[in-house]
Amino acid sequence: MALTDETTSGSPPRFLPRGEGRLAFEVHGEGHLVVCVPGMGDLRRVYRFLAADLVTAGYRVAVMDLRGHGDSDASFSHYDDVSTGQDILALITHLGGPASVIGNSMGAGSAVWAAAENPDLVERLVLIGPFVRNVPTPPWQRVLLRLALRRPWGRWVWRTYFPKFYPGRTPPGFERHLAAIDASLRRRRHWAAFVRTTRTTHAPAEARLGEVTAPTLVVMGTNDPDFPDPATEAALIAARLHGQVLLVPGAGHYPQAENAPLVSPAVVNFLTAGRTGA
Repeated sequence: MALTDETTSGSPPRFLPRGEGRLAFEVHGEGHLVVCVPGMGDLRRVYRFLAADLVTAGYRVAVMDLRGHGDSDASFSHYDDVSTGQDILALITHLGGPASVIGNSMGAGSAVWAAAENPDLVERLVLIGPFVRNVPTPPWQRVLLRLALRRPWGRWVWRTYFPKFYPGRTPPGFERHLAAIDASLRRRRHWAAFVRTTRTTHAPAEARLGEVTAPTLVVMGTNDPDFPDPATEAALIAARLHGQVLLVPGAGHYPQAENAPLVSPAVVNFLTAGRTGA
C-alpha cells in the first residue's frame, strides 16, 4: 500500500470540491468504509500504518487532509471543528457511506460533531488523543502560543516542538513525515490557515457529546503532552460517550503511528466487532 512506502509521500490525492476550495484525500482497499481525519498541523500521512493495517483487515480506507493542510486548499473562510465535521460528512456521502470515522486530536472533535449531526452516516468512532472539549489552560499559555506562531519564527517553532508529541518510540519515516509537514507550512496561505486552525474552539463538539449514539473507542497515549492528565481525560471522554478506552503506555499525541503494533489490532477488533455484530 502506497502509504507505507517511505520512498514516496503517498499516492496522488483525489479532490473533493467543497465550495470555497478542494479537500484532498486518498482511498485504499475494498470493503466497509473507514474515514481517517488528522489533527491540526498534521497530514493524512500520519495514518500510514493504521490505514495499511485496516486495508489488510478488509476495509476501504479514506485518509484526508484538513483544510489548509497538505494537499487541501487554503482558500476557505472557516477552519474549525464544525467545518471539518461538515467535510467528513461530505466525504462519506461522496464515497458512499455509512462509515466508521477515526479522528486524531482536533479531528476527533470534528468526528464527534459529524456523528451527532448525522448518525446515519457515522456508525462507529475511534477518537485518538481527542480534543472534544476545551481543556482548561492558563491564559498565559494561550498568549504564548500565539506569539510562538508568529512569523518569521513560527514555522521553525512548530517543526522544533513537533517531535515532543512523540515522547516514546519514533516511528519509521518520521523525518520524512516532519519534512512533509514543514513543506506544507512553507506555503504562505497554508501557514495562515494553520494559524487560524490553532484558534479553534472545541465547544461545538463538547455541546453535542450527549447526542452521539455511535459506539466509541478512545485511544490515548499515557504521555500525551497536550493533556495535564491523559488517562483522566480519556476516562472523562469515554464516560460521556459511553465508550471504551485504550491507553497506550509511553505514547504521546499520535499513538497510531508511535505504537502501531498495539493500536492497529485494537482498532481493527473494535471496528470489526461493530461490523459483524459480534
